[in-house]
Amino acid sequence: MRIAILGAGAMGMLFGGYLSRQNDVFLIDVDQSRVEKIRADGVVVSNEGRDEVFHPKAGTRCAGLDRMDLVIVFVKSMYTIAALEANRGLIGAGTYVMTLQNGAGHESKLLQFADRDHVIIGTTQHNSSLLGNGHVRHGGSGRTSIGLLGGDSERIRPIADTLTACGFTCSISDGVASQIWSKLFLNSAASTLTGILQAPLGFILENPHACDLMERLAREAVATANALGVGPFETERVIEEIKQVLANARMGYTSIYADLQQGNRTEVDTIAGSVVAAAKEAGVPVPYHEMAVALVHAMEERKQWK
Repeated sequence: MRIAILGAGAMGMLFGGYLSRQNDVFLIDVDQSRVEKIRADGVVVSNEGRDEVFHPKAGTRCAGLDRMDLVIVFVKSMYTIAALEANRGLIGAGTYVMTLQNGAGHESKLLQFADRDHVIIGTTQHNSSLLGNGHVRHGGSGRTSIGLLGGDSERIRPIADTLTACGFTCSISDGVASQIWSKLFLNSAASTLTGILQAPLGFILENPHACDLMERLAREAVATANALGVGPFETERVIEEIKQVLANARMGYTSIYADLQQGNRTEVDTIAGSVVAAAKEAGVPVPYHEMAVALVHAMEERKQWK
């Protein structure tokens, strides 16, 4: 399968590396130094004390490449449209465009470049963090689920099969909205906290104050999803599932953590912020989410005071 991955960040390199085991993979990123590093030395994935090197192709632009079977979007949400526009030449009539990005609302952006029968929305519990240029840590694994916006999702079985064969155990589902909210529970409750606390995922599980905050955020998100009719979700079950993911990725670091540490903008508005927006629509109070979003934005602007 010919696969292009837009964004060679932590998750893009993880998926690009593993998928290159059985596919013709092209990593596309605007960072010239990262592209050159990948071309020269490959993608190094550290997992449980073991390093594995993969050699997907890499470039800063799609010039010279043919249409792809699959384009996976792994850029930050605020750059999705620009990345797809710059690489529109990769997308043909039969190309599937897939997002495994955190948060909600990405499908409206992908629909500007492909029809509903070729837009795939997915979630993954795999976690990856940057260790250096071309080097990532695979900090945790779990389920990956994908589904089509339109039509029978069974049509994308070959994509799920290649994900599974390459190390991402993947199922297909027509309940895309439910899957997205299930992932959003984890990200809005735990990923946002790792950024604010500047701590790995395991800290949230083991520290009683952090764990209490996680549970309060999870309860707000579940109440919002159920009010919108996406569920029904069982609050206590959701919290236990979040705790299980945290236990499996104790030393995992999230993109919000990394962005705040580096003084960059985060994707909090499509993660915890998307819960705030949905809660307003549903009439559900979410004060902990509102505080979390405000704290992250305040931390984004700290460098102005240094």
